[in-house]
Amino acid sequence: MKRERPGAQLNIHVEDKPRRATKRPKSVVFKTVSTPTGGKTRVASIDANSTTFGDDFLYVFKNNVRRARKNGRDVK
Repeated sequence: MKRERPGAQLNIHVEDKPRRATKRPKSVVFKTVSTPTGGKTRVASIDANSTTFGDDFLYVFKNNVRRARKNGRDVK
């Protein structure tokens, strides 16, 4: 068993917390469209030429995952 020296330095690395989707970015637009069966659904569209496309895509993806998980819990 190795013992550390009393004056040895510790290397501590703190991970950043995952980003949360908070405010809707300006380049993300929600539209209500009709489905073929006559129902209504919300669709998010992203500006492909946005300088923050990655952040916008992440925002929409996280919202879609959140909504799918919520619908999955409601079905049971």
